[in-house]
Amino acid sequence: MNLILTVLEIVAPVFLLAGLGFLWVKAGFEYRIQFVTRLAMTVAVPCLIFTALMKTEADLASLVTLTLAGTVGYTAIGALGLSLLVVANLNLRTYLAPFIFGNTGNLGIPLALFAFGQPGLEKAVVMLALSAILSFTIGIWLVAGRGSFGKMMKEPMIWATILGALFLWQGWETPRFLTNTLDLIGQMAIPLMLITLGVAVARLTPGRVVTAVWLSLVKLVLCAAVGWGVAHLFGLTGTSFGVLVLQLATPVAVTAYLLAEKYEADSEAVAGFVVVSTLTSVIGLPLLLGLLV
Repeated sequence: MNLILTVLEIVAPVFLLAGLGFLWVKAGFEYRIQFVTRLAMTVAVPCLIFTALMKTEADLASLVTLTLAGTVGYTAIGALGLSLLVVANLNLRTYLAPFIFGNTGNLGIPLALFAFGQPGLEKAVVMLALSAILSFTIGIWLVAGRGSFGKMMKEPMIWATILGALFLWQGWETPRFLTNTLDLIGQMAIPLMLITLGVAVARLTPGRVVTAVWLSLVKLVLCAAVGWGVAHLFGLTGTSFGVLVLQLATPVAVTAYLLAEKYEADSEAVAGFVVVSTLTSVIGLPLLLGLLV
């Protein structure tokens, strides 16, 4: 019973805030998703990443190990996902990138924070940065047939990661007034991302739902299993172990739909994958957290 209550305390705020966004749109209220997303990804999330890295008490070596483990995890998921999609005769441009890269921002960061506290947040932002780098290069190449290194280098959260790692390495700190300001701005990120996730899911029109159902179930189980195996391979324990498994197992991000729409893949099928995998995570991620916490 205590375990169930603990898991509910972790996941309830996350899914309630996402549900708020969902109901807000269904009630017919206005929500300018482009503006809010730009505010979150350009200002709030970079501040959250920078301050989390700057103030972390984790040593740089452990974060490097987590980054290497995450890279191996994504590589393994990519290889297994490629094999699965080929066997199932599904379009690689449509499904492979969404299968590999999960929602490490909107869902992964809040869940890591509530499950593992501040140390979990600090490690989760490392996984978010890694996922963003891979998504803007390999992910776009898988969908469009070409990478976008230039776009990646224009992303504020990439530079926030680089600066945060530099400050951590050198032991630097910003002046207290600036740190407090960045902290305050960063606190916007999590509620904004969760409400926006609910809004985005509410506005999507799912397609190929049957395919999305079985593929979402396979993704959740396979990604969690890969995360578990890679964490053992790298000797990760405690928070690092939990964050790696959790972040790799997150559902398909809404950005996968946006990329499919932009590069003329089957965006309707990707929308179905986003919606179904997100709904699957409502049950799947609490069960996974029950094993991790």
